[in-house]
Parts: sequence; structure tokens; C-alpha cells
Amino acid sequence: MLTTHYVPGAPVWLDLGAPDTGAAAAFYGGVFGWEFQSAGPDAGGYGMLQLDGSTVAGLGPLMEEGASPAWTVYFQTADAEATARAVERAGGAVRMEPMDVFTAGRLAQFTDPTGADFATWQPGDTRGIDAVNVPNTLCWSELHTTDAQAAVDFYRQVFGWEAERTPMAEVDYTVVSPPGGGRDAAHGGIMQFPPQVEVGELRSKWYPYFEVEDCDVAVSAAVHHGGTALTATDDAPGLGRMSMVLDPFGAQFALITSEAG
Repeated sequence: MLTTHYVPGAPVWLDLGAPDTGAAAAFYGGVFGWEFQSAGPDAGGYGMLQLDGSTVAGLGPLMEEGASPAWTVYFQTADAEATARAVERAGGAVRMEPMDVFTAGRLAQFTDPTGADFATWQPGDTRGIDAVNVPNTLCWSELHTTDAQAAVDFYRQVFGWEAERTPMAEVDYTVVSPPGGGRDAAHGGIMQFPPQVEVGELRSKWYPYFEVEDCDVAVSAAVHHGGTALTATDDAPGLGRMSMVLDPFGAQFALITSEAG
């Protein structure tokens, strides 16, 4: 379970790269009630998406040539340089070497051996997002990958994650947790593309899950504001009611109304 008592290896931040930040802010405002707050004239158009004054994500323009709109999940590290070297030793790639973000913290960006992009955050003045697990905030992160075992091995080497395979119909799924946290501290999952899916040009990616009060209503709002429902809203026993959604620019995320437990 995600909390804002952040520990190394846990998701601590997420942001969206979009070709039109104003339009993206309007879309997510329509779905989640988020408001965009600029980080200032020196931030290159980057800003915070806020819910009732609490920062729940970041939003900025696409910065890399050829980059596609996407959500990026950041995992906490106590030492960004050490994590970068661990990524290299484990077979991943450093996309952006560690750099300071004013006094907020230190970030770095990577690609795992299966092709999925992710980032790390070494906290400074900013520890992480202000709210998780409540309606309209991040509640889970999930990697869809071409090679689940290679991904599990990689993240275990880099972050020390604990991994527990969980039987699911026709899917190889592994629940991951920060080191020493156990299943109660689980923050995400790693899922092999189902065998019936033609991998072809599919790329391994991390996706955020956002908790919502009513998944059907949230999906309808996303479609109304220009998004696309990629999957029918459905009940997953023991988990909740969920759907995968594409925003108007091509960034994918999931919505879930979790079962009370």
C-alpha cells in the first residue's frame, strides 16, 4: 500500500510529459478536478497538478526529441549517483544522469533492460507528492513488460525490491514492495504481456493507477473530455473495478475503485 511516508525504492513522484500542457491540464482537471500550478518562469513550463492544494503529480512539455506523451513514475533513492551505477550494472541504461532540480531534489532518468522508462528522485526540499491512495490520486504503479522475470531481477538488483508472484488468469503477475516492507507495503506490479498478445511493436511501460470514487463515472468523464477507454470497465475480484484509459495525447493510465478492505 502506498503511503507518503516515503522510503527508498517506493514510488515518490510521477509526472506527465505532454505536447500541450494547457490542454493536458484541462483534460485531467475535467477527470480528477486537478488544478495546474506553474513552478515558475525558470521551470521551462513545468508545474504541479494539485488537488485541494496538495500536489498529486507534475506536468511539463515533452523535452526529448521524438518523445511520446507518457506518464513517468519516479522511485525514491537516497543516492542518485549510486542508483545510476546500479542501473548500469544490472543491464539498464541511463537516459539522464543525476541532476539537481533547484533545491527540490535530485532526479535521474533510466530505461530498464526490457525497454521501460522510469526515473528516480533523491529528495531535497520536496519529499514527494503530497497525497496518495485517496480518490483522484496515485494508488498503484504497474509495469507491462515483454520479459517479467528479467524486469523483476533488474529492479531487485537496483532497489532491493521484494517480489511475490501472484496467480492471475492467463497473466504472469508479480507484486513488488520496497525492501523489508512485505506485502502490506506493496506499491506496484510487474505483468508479462499475455501470450495471446502479439508483442510486435509493443513496448514495456510503467503505468500509474489512480484511485477514483466511481470508476464508471471517471471513465465517462475521461471520454467526455477527449480520452479513450482502452478496456471495458470491469470488476477484478479482490481488487476493485477498473479500466485502462488513454488521454487525448496518447498517454496511458488506469482508473480503479478499490474494494473496501
